Formats: sequence, structure tokens, C-alpha cells
Amino acid sequence: QVQLVESGGGLVQAGGSLTLSCAASGRTFSNYVMGWFRQAPGKKREFVATISGSGYRAFFADSVKGRFSVSRDNTLNTVSLQMNSLKPEDTALYYCAAKLMLQESTVLIGGGYEYWGQGTQVTVSS
Repeated sequence: QVQLVESGGGLVQAGGSLTLSCAASGRTFSNYVMGWFRQAPGKKREFVATISGSGYRAFFADSVKGRFSVSRDNTLNTVSLQMNSLKPEDTALYYCAAKLMLQESTVLIGGGYEYWGQGTQVTVSS
């Protein structure tokens, strides 16, 4: 079992930046593909970004492409989401997720994530 804890959420003005972190507890962290999702009140959970176990491949949703970046440090068991040029539409509860994969090059944008964090709130004011 993998335990995930997000942090770094808060209130920021439109156009500002914020960095979220996800700390993972578990063995062989590099064997897990990691994802970021978000959910606003009354809306479905939305894919944001994913990064392969190796850290060398990443994929982003069209809504955040060019504004967000993702990275991981497998020696510290952490994944980060750097958010720039934030918009009010980015306001949501942000979750990190993990899934054990056989190939370190794999990214995952759909369903199938096995472990989820508790979420951290991001609020963007206009």
C-alpha cells in the first residue's frame, strides 16, 4: 500500500503561481506512475498532469498545458506540480495519485490509479 499526502495549496490572485507537493510512503517509489487531478464543487474529477516513474516523460491536460509543469524526486519520494499564470478556473481541490507500473516510461492520463491523497485546496481570486 502507498500513502500519499498533498500540501502547498492556498489562496492566490489570478496570474500568480503556486507549487503543490505530494509526499509518498512506500517501497520502490520509482515503479509508480504519478498523476495530478482536480475537482471543483459540482464538477467531475479532472485530469491535470502525469509523470512517468523515471521522471523523463510527462503529459498535461489541454487546459493547463504551457502553464503547469510536473517533476519528481525519487530519492525523496516526492512529486511536485508547478502552477503558473493561474486562472479562477483553476480553483479546485487538487489530488495526487499513484499506480504501480512495469515500465518506467509509462504515463497514465485515464482511470486506473490505485492510490489517492486527501487533496489540497487551491483558490484563485480575480
